Amino acid sequence: MHCKVLFNLYICKNYAMKKILLLMILFGLPATAQTHRFIYEYHFKTDSSSAEKRKVSMVLDVNPDQVKFYNYDFVVTDSINKTRGENSVIWDDTPALVRKRNSAVNTNYVMVQSMFAVDTDDKMSWNLTGDTKTIGSYKVQKATTQYGGRNWTAWFTKDIALSEGPYKFRGLPGMIFEIYDDRNNFKFSLVKSYKMQKTYETLGILENLGGQKPVKINEAKLRKMMLDNYNDPLREFKEQYKNNTDPEARFWVMGTEVKRPEQMKELSDMMQKNIKKNNNPIELDKAIKY
Repeated sequence: MHCKVLFNLYICKNYAMKKILLLMILFGLPATAQTHRFIYEYHFKTDSSSAEKRKVSMVLDVNPDQVKFYNYDFVVTDSINKTRGENSVIWDDTPALVRKRNSAVNTNYVMVQSMFAVDTDDKMSWNLTGDTKTIGSYKVQKATTQYGGRNWTAWFTKDIALSEGPYKFRGLPGMIFEIYDDRNNFKFSLVKSYKMQKTYETLGILENLGGQKPVKINEAKLRKMMLDNYNDPLREFKEQYKNNTDPEARFWVMGTEVKRPEQMKELSDMMQKNIKKNNNPIELDKAIKY
């Protein structure tokens, strides 16, 4: 879901990220490097009953004190903003999280009408096997784990002294190059890595959205909010529409321009149907039963 703010409303559309070409993976960074950036190609199903998958590029920034994981499109938008002096805002329904180095506690950034931050403790127990293969010029070893109601297979290398990986996957004795679930719903594949001379600042694209500081809530509160959002998905939209005093303002929901209040019921039904259809989270055991 690709969203930008217009008249304080979120206008969303599906999009496909440009494919990042497979490049040489650069490791062995000098101690002076502040950010080691890994780019993963992320294939996933939003609808588990469909064969269709989305493909996007995700960023894993390993900083001296923190690890951050988010959509590469945020980096592209940040670059455009800095180059053109703009202040565009986007968000996406792909994972966005921050954790301290060597910690399994993640701060997850979630959009439900507004921006929220939810802390989760995501410890994993890994089973290392003797299976190996080669990815690029690196020997990788197989490991498995059960996490989030799914069975996962990871391939990692001990040649990279970082116990990190995409999303919340970490804790192996080396860097995760590839990880996927046994239902073929999700897969992360490392395609590129490079160093940055200073820590990459994400305050304007990750920890805040258009200057909006996320509100800290727990998982129980998030689940309730998601259910409330399903029951009335246009709640805040209807308030904005009702209170609008700008005759030039235009309002859109799922590609449809709203010109009269009578459209709200039909659009709400469409959004509820879409929420139900695309209810296939990485952590299946946290899926909400709408």
